[in-house]
Amino acid sequence: MEANIRKELDTLMKMVHNWKQDYQRWVTPAGGDDFLAREFLEEIERHVVPYVHRMYACEYLTSSEAEEFLDSCYGQVNELRDLIMAAETQN
Repeated sequence: MEANIRKELDTLMKMVHNWKQDYQRWVTPAGGDDFLAREFLEEIERHVVPYVHRMYACEYLTSSEAEEFLDSCYGQVNELRDLIMAAETQN
């Protein structure tokens, strides 16, 4: 993978991390925050996935590189979901 493509993916991942941090701020111990993980996933699917698919279509990424990157993004959603469940069980 070229250095400029790696830098582009790093920038995208920083954006995903920033989104996750923002959603984390909305988690409450009262529960009922499952919608936050769904909205976070929707953000990724609306903004990141098409971009990564385009990078793959233009052959800037291999199939495995695109899959690995998107898996990492979805992993962020799972981490947020885990945080939400942990906050609910602490109540």
